[in-house]
Amino acid sequence: MQFLHPGFLWGLLALAIPIIIHLFHFRRYKKVYFTNVRFLKELKDERNARRKLRNLLVLVMRLLAVAALVFAFAQPYIANKERNVERKLISVFVDNSYSMNALSQDVPLIDKAKRKAEQIIKAYSETDRFQLLSHDYSGVTSRILTREEALEQLENIEITASIKDIDVIVQRMSQSFKDMRGEKRGYILSDFQKNITDLPSDVDTTLDIQFLPFQSVQNSNISIDTAYLISPTPLLNQPNPLIVTLTNRGNEDVDNIRINVLQNGQSKPSGNVDIQAGKTTVDTIALSFTEAGNHDISLEVNDYPIQFDDVYNLNAYIDEDGKILNIYSGGSNRYLQALFNGVPEMKLDQAISSNVNYNEFDQYSLIILDDLNQISSGLINQLSDYVSKGGNVVVFPSKNGGKESYNQLLGRLGCNPIKQWEDSPREVLNINTDEFVFSKVFAKLSKNISLPTTKGNYSFSTFAANGAESILRYRDGSPFVSKYKKSQGQVFVCASPLDRTINPLVENAEIFVPMIYKMSLSQGAQQMNAFTLGQTNSFTIKNPANQNEILYEVSGDDVFIPQQTDQGNVTQITIGEEVADAGFYDVLLDDTPVKRLAFNFNRKESVMDFFSVDELKDNFSGRASIIDVSNDENLARIIKEKEEGIFLWRLFLIIALVFLALETLILRFWKE
Repeated sequence: MQFLHPGFLWGLLALAIPIIIHLFHFRRYKKVYFTNVRFLKELKDERNARRKLRNLLVLVMRLLAVAALVFAFAQPYIANKERNVERKLISVFVDNSYSMNALSQDVPLIDKAKRKAEQIIKAYSETDRFQLLSHDYSGVTSRILTREEALEQLENIEITASIKDIDVIVQRMSQSFKDMRGEKRGYILSDFQKNITDLPSDVDTTLDIQFLPFQSVQNSNISIDTAYLISPTPLLNQPNPLIVTLTNRGNEDVDNIRINVLQNGQSKPSGNVDIQAGKTTVDTIALSFTEAGNHDISLEVNDYPIQFDDVYNLNAYIDEDGKILNIYSGGSNRYLQALFNGVPEMKLDQAISSNVNYNEFDQYSLIILDDLNQISSGLINQLSDYVSKGGNVVVFPSKNGGKESYNQLLGRLGCNPIKQWEDSPREVLNINTDEFVFSKVFAKLSKNISLPTTKGNYSFSTFAANGAESILRYRDGSPFVSKYKKSQGQVFVCASPLDRTINPLVENAEIFVPMIYKMSLSQGAQQMNAFTLGQTNSFTIKNPANQNEILYEVSGDDVFIPQQTDQGNVTQITIGEEVADAGFYDVLLDDTPVKRLAFNFNRKESVMDFFSVDELKDNFSGRASIIDVSNDENLARIIKEKEEGIFLWRLFLIIALVFLALETLILRFWKE
């Protein structure tokens, strides 16, 4: 047995005090005269013997009580034989993700975890060194701290939107102490959500990992997981359905959850939904946009206590009008003109191939090549550049067109080349309703729907690498209209000319009208209208043609310059952890907004599925030690006993109280 404070053993000299009191404790007697004292003398001798025994027992009880108190102050302990006297390197991770806002009785888990982290740090000495980690890495996490610095930084930990898996945290702990000598301890204080909890396969064996799990008293949560507009290109004054996905993360059914919709700060009509326990439901909200430009949309539900996932933000950009360009050789196609005359939101411009303004291509959402005899190399280059930036092209080849120039164009656009012209009637039979062009066009596809029968068509070589997707097929399975993706744009190729004497497609209004209309709305790169905090988010912005030096900024509560890569006529913007709060942000160029961004908290924290203490032991036994903090024991004492040995001061304090109690009983019940 050893003593933590052996200097207190000098207190054993205090044992002399009860001895002195015992030896010099005299009682004065009064004389009483009796005629015969023979019997009194015998009684006096008997009482003196009993008194001496009683006083001796009281003295022993007092001596033992004083000695036990002295030993308690000296803090005796049985030393740990495996104790290492090297300096200790302590890394403490406090989970400050949004799930730690859940309540443990009346205290948020994050507050309880910080109190336990304080006890851990105080359990070690001033000579030990510390690292303090949380989900939001900062300059402090790369520093090695003293005990006082660690305690000071602990107070600055707050809830964050950033999320890192436990194995990443453990690797960070290991790397921080890689070149330092000393005993290494890693403490992880978390609620241990299953979707972020794992250990790296190559755990550093010199790092002693300790798991301290915290559990809330209530695991209920309603989350808005995602929301998106069905149409990638919303239109003015048209119904634009918004799909919303909600999940009940709890164990009880929830009825009449109201979804509040804010569009540009104004409340819109919404509905109520019922969600069964552990289930996901999908709801549709009808939106209408009466003005062009950016529209900020926020969806909200009322849910307590976990509220970070109760709001979902997205932004929709509405063009002033959709512009389509038809390039032709002979004469303009009156059927196309008639089609767009009936759609005021879409504007059709027509140009002869010999007089095309390439600089205006970026203004159009769709370019239609109709019956061109030859395609110039300049037009091929401009179309390739247009598609790579997200434009859409429809090719209706000419029967008498130059096969070589068409194949040059198709090759540049990543499409299958033309093999030959075939003069034989063929019937279109199949419509791909799973692809965007014909998805949700027909409430029910009738077997008697009128499909075109062409009198001639081109056949194509087939290369799987080009990734052709058939939108309309002939009866024999060969493609009538195919779609190809190239970079951010799309190319649609028809096997037959848009000449009604060969291809009566223009007369099949129930096919032709929605096909061209949806092609003009289709986007190869889906418009990103919502981003997730804590992740690497990238998007491109089309650069203005008259701008030489381009430097974009992102404006919210603060203004910062994001990572940006110039790619010629577009710039790729990458945003990581610079954005910390959910909401709406502007991308600025020379203080002028050029794009609107919506950010949301990561829904990974919404999953209310946690490891229990027993599950942690079953899954991580041998790789990490589990410390159960549910009984509110003093963590500093547990750690000290583990590091130093078994402390006995409490035992000696109890022994002192026992001896004092025995003394009291003797004095009370042992009568002279």
